[in-house]
Amino acid sequence: MKLLTAIIKPFKLDDVRDELSKIGIKGLTASEVKGFGRQKGHTELYRGAEYIVDFLPKTKIEIALEDSQLDTAIEAIIKVANTGKIGDGKIFVFDLEQVIRIRTGETGTDAL
Repeated sequence: MKLLTAIIKPFKLDDVRDELSKIGIKGLTASEVKGFGRQKGHTELYRGAEYIVDFLPKTKIEIALEDSQLDTAIEAIIKVANTGKIGDGKIFVFDLEQVIRIRTGETGTDAL
């Protein structure tokens, strides 16, 4: 089992969710986060004063999935979240040792 974490632009969340649903991903967790990479933020003018926006709004998606679904999920996210501009995000993949469904006590891939 794998834990796939993707950081994407917030306005791409619905498109990514729809694409993942089409390929059989049953659930995901999305969080509003802030961060920066090569974008390094930007300067804005507010009430006549300049200030620097260091952290940009992003959306973090976490998906627990079977090894067999990993490549398809990565391809789906890249296809839909890509705008071709800096700040499109990143995908991280981690090994997932154990999953337990709290309600039923199911473990492993049965809990996914």
